[in-house]
Amino acid sequence: MSAESDTLQQTIEQSLELLRRHLDWDTAKDRLAELNNRIEDPNLWDDAENAQKIMQERTGLANQIERVERLEQDCKENLDLIALAEQDNDMEIFQDALQQLQSMEKEVKRLELESLLSGEADRNDCYLEVNSGAGGTEAQDWAEMMLRMYTRWAEQHGYKVTMLESTEGEQAGIKSATLQISGINAYGWLKTEAGVHRLVRISPFDSAKRRHTSFASVWVYPVIDDSIDIEVNESDLKIDTYRASGAGGQHINKTESAIRITHVPTGIIVACQTDRSQHRNRATAMEMLKARLYELELKKREEEAAQTEANKTDIGWGHQIRSYVLAPYQLVKDLRTDVEKTNPDAVLDGDLDDFMAAALALRVGATRSEASAKAT
Repeated sequence: MSAESDTLQQTIEQSLELLRRHLDWDTAKDRLAELNNRIEDPNLWDDAENAQKIMQERTGLANQIERVERLEQDCKENLDLIALAEQDNDMEIFQDALQQLQSMEKEVKRLELESLLSGEADRNDCYLEVNSGAGGTEAQDWAEMMLRMYTRWAEQHGYKVTMLESTEGEQAGIKSATLQISGINAYGWLKTEAGVHRLVRISPFDSAKRRHTSFASVWVYPVIDDSIDIEVNESDLKIDTYRASGAGGQHINKTESAIRITHVPTGIIVACQTDRSQHRNRATAMEMLKARLYELELKKREEEAAQTEANKTDIGWGHQIRSYVLAPYQLVKDLRTDVEKTNPDAVLDGDLDDFMAAALALRVGATRSEASAKAT
């Protein structure tokens, strides 16, 4: 067996063993058998809400087990092919099997990383807010670039993206915007992006072509389901209506259908202008507020006060989690994990997995193989 295929085999087998341990393999198999028996019960759907939870758990667990078993089988088959190809000196089959192992290595790294997403709300959809900070028009343009970056990342991973609110800048870009990103593990991945992001570039708005530094912040919180009850007192709310801005048609732009809700005790502000109905916008904004309050409670439970405090600081110097330098050199560096990329264009086009993976591993304090340090 070649040295390369031997190394790939070891990497894949080590990662699969870690996944088995994380799943607590025997317990997971027993639990799956129990859930399979429960879904055969004809009375299961008498309680639709409980039935949905059982089906969701069963599907998730079955997918995890099946993926590990499939990867183990595929690894064995391709290693057998490589041994036969070397024996017959068939380089075409050898290269094909080697490429299959390389693809499997990427998949198993991704699986291993996903095993870190075990927080209470990690599997949920999420809201993602982008706010411009220090830097005026520069910062507003930067905020719009970031909004595109996260939209591109979400689309590349098969997530659904819905624009809930956007406030345009005076000359260019946006002052703020809120997206809802829907898909499995959306919150688990994107929660690592919360914080201040710093851009250094030659300003397109400066006739003297000087270098400018600008800032924008990202805030991420999970969409909560009906099983999570968050109490909100109406007396704690300040509710404003205003005219929606940007695209949306004549009705949206000419009536005060947009809603902004301020939760006075915490200072949390949410807004929605996605619908022509003020009532529906209000309902969505209330869901967003409850999600923010729930996310606040999650932070307390996770005992990440120091990191949370850092993420909530001023949008300016000294508080950034990542720097994007476009001039005089090309570099994107995460200041928490030291992960670097020398192709900012790719990063701004959604290539964020390496940063998320390293930040996730750091966030949960997990000990993992080298594969967990990166996503591919």
